[in-house]
Amino acid sequence: MSSQAPHIGDSDRPTIRQLDDSAINRIAAGEVVERPASAVKELVENAIDAGAHRITIEIADGGKTLIRVTDDGCGMTSRDLPLALSRHATSKIDGTDLLNIHTFGFRGEALPSLGAVGRLTITSRAAGHDAAQIRVAGGKMEPVRPAALRAGTIVELADLFYATPARLKFMRTDRAESQAIGDVVKRLAMAEPSVGFTLRDVSGGGEGRVTFRADPLTGDLFDALHGRLASVLGREFAENALKIDATRDGIRLFGYAALPTYSRGAAVAQFLFVNSRPVKDKMLTGALRGAYFDFLSRDRHPAAALFIDCDPNLVDVNVHPAKSEVRFRDPGLARGLIVSALRHALAEAGHRASTTVAGATLGAMRPEEPTASGAARVYQMDRPSMGARTASYAGQRPEFTAQVDLSEGFAELRGEYSGRVTEAHDVSEAPGQMSPAPEVPVPGAEALPLGAARGQVHENYIIAQTADGMVIVDQHAAHERLVYEKLKHQMAENGVAAQALLIPEIVELGSNDCARLLSVADDLYKFGLGLEAFGGNAVAVRETPAILGEVNAEAMVKDILDELDDQGESQLVQARLEAILSRVACHGSIRSGRRMRGEEMNALLREMEATPHSGQCNHGRPTYVELKLADIERLFGRS
Repeated sequence: MSSQAPHIGDSDRPTIRQLDDSAINRIAAGEVVERPASAVKELVENAIDAGAHRITIEIADGGKTLIRVTDDGCGMTSRDLPLALSRHATSKIDGTDLLNIHTFGFRGEALPSLGAVGRLTITSRAAGHDAAQIRVAGGKMEPVRPAALRAGTIVELADLFYATPARLKFMRTDRAESQAIGDVVKRLAMAEPSVGFTLRDVSGGGEGRVTFRADPLTGDLFDALHGRLASVLGREFAENALKIDATRDGIRLFGYAALPTYSRGAAVAQFLFVNSRPVKDKMLTGALRGAYFDFLSRDRHPAAALFIDCDPNLVDVNVHPAKSEVRFRDPGLARGLIVSALRHALAEAGHRASTTVAGATLGAMRPEEPTASGAARVYQMDRPSMGARTASYAGQRPEFTAQVDLSEGFAELRGEYSGRVTEAHDVSEAPGQMSPAPEVPVPGAEALPLGAARGQVHENYIIAQTADGMVIVDQHAAHERLVYEKLKHQMAENGVAAQALLIPEIVELGSNDCARLLSVADDLYKFGLGLEAFGGNAVAVRETPAILGEVNAEAMVKDILDELDDQGESQLVQARLEAILSRVACHGSIRSGRRMRGEEMNALLREMEATPHSGQCNHGRPTYVELKLADIERLFGRS
C-alpha cells in the first residue's frame, strides 16, 4: 500500500513576503529594548560615543511614560537626523571590520527600534549648524523642522511600548524599573569617570528629584576611578578596596577589588567591564569567584569593579543584541589574568582586614541614650592633678580582710593579679593566686601594625596596644589561618599524594560530558584525581587524593561536570582538599580557653603580620578588630 503526500494548492501554500520597515523595527525592538532600562542604556551610550562631558537622564513612572537624555556632545545636523532613524545607519563603523570596534554602539538599531515602539523626539545641534528636530511615533517619521538648542542633543522618548501594548503587560512596577535604570546609569558612570552623570526622577511633573549624581573627575586614571567608585559604590568600598593593575599578552586588567572581610551576601557588588563596556560574562564572574575561592565561604561573595582593556580584535562584542556578553579569542588568558592578579593583590594585603569590622564593633558599643529633652548629655572632662588622682585611687581601693569573699568584685587584686602581659611562673595557678612577675619588654612593638600584647581576656582574645589605638585578636581563628597557610604551602611544594584504586571505577557519561571532563583531566591530576578515557563515553577513575580517604568517584565526577556547566571551570577537588586542610588546621591551632604567655601572644601577632591573608579565618571572618583611640574616646564622650 503506497502513501502519497497530500497535494497543496497555490491558495493553501504559505507565501513568503517582505515585512515592512515598521514591523521589522518592532521585531528588532524586542531584542534591543527589553525594558526602559535597556532604552536608557542605548541612549546614554550614544551620548558617550558623541563625546559628551555631562549627561542628564530624566525619567517618569519608571521610564514608561518618559525618558529624556540630554548631552553636550558633538550633536547632529538636519541631514543626519533622518539617517539616524534609519535601520543600520551609524557613524560608528564603516562595515569593513566588525571586530575592530572602539565605541559602545555600532549596529544602528537602537533609535529606529525606539521610534517603532514609542514616541521619539530628537533635537540636536552640531557646531557651525542650526539646531534641528525630528519626531517619529510608532514607526511614522515626520519631516525635520528647525528648533532652538545651544549645543549637543536631547533625545526624548515618551510612552514606551505604546505601539506594542502587549509588552506593557510584562513591565514591572515603577519602582523596580527605576531601580533597573539606576543600576544601568551607575555601571556606565563607573566606566567613564571623566563624564558627569545626573539621574532625575520627574514623575508628577516639575523639576523632580535627583536620585543619582556623579560629577566628572580629572587626574590620574586610578585616582579618578577610585573617586568615582566611592561615589557610586560608597566610601566603605573605596576604603577597603585593593588596587589591581596587571598586564599579560596584550590584555590589561585594572580596577579595585575589596578585601575578603568586606564581602556580600549576594553577587550584587561585582562589576566587570571589557573595553569600558559593562558586561555580564559567566567566565569572568567565575574567575572572580575563583580568585576568592580560598578566602570566602560559599554563602559570601566578593565585591569588585574590574576593567579589561585589550585590542578589539581579541574580543567579540557582537554576540548578543544588547551587547552585554562578550567572547574572548583566548578565554583562558583572560581568566588566568584575573585569578593571578587578584590573588597577588590579596597576598600583598597581608594581614589587613576591612575597616567595616571596626565600624561594626563600635556600632555594637551603643552610647547612652539622649536625655528626655533630646539634647546630648555633656560630660565634665577636666583632669585633676596627679596628687588628687593618687589620693582618689587610694581611697577607692578596697580593704581586704580574712573575711573577704574572693568572688566579690575587686577580689582579684588581693593576689596582686594584673591583666597586663607578665611572665607567669606557673600558668596552672588560679587567676587570683598568680605570683608577681616583671613585664615582658617588647621594644618598639607598639609601632608595629598589630602592636604589643597587653593582656588576654576570656582565654581567647588577645588585647594589643598600637601607637594610636588597640587591637583585639581571636587567638584561635588567627592561629587556624596561620596553620592553614603553612599546610597549603607544603601541599604546593610537595604535591598532592594520590591513592591508586585497586580496581579502577568506570563512570558512564554522555559524549559531551566525557569530552568536557577529559579536557580538564590534567588540571584534576594536579590535585590527585587521575582519570582517562575508557572507550565510548566512559572514563576510568584510577587515582583519588589520598587525604580524602574513601571516595565515591562517580558522584565526584558528576559534581565536577555540574560545576563545569555552571561556572565553566571546576574547583571541586581543590575545594575538598583544602576543606580537609582547614579541618586539620582547626584541630592543630591554639584552642579557645588556653591561657597564653606574653611572648606567645607577641609571637602570634608578629607571625600574623608576616603571613598573607591572616586578616580573615578560613571561612572569611575577621581574625582581629582594630579600634582607633579617637573612636574609643568618642564612645566615652571625650571628643
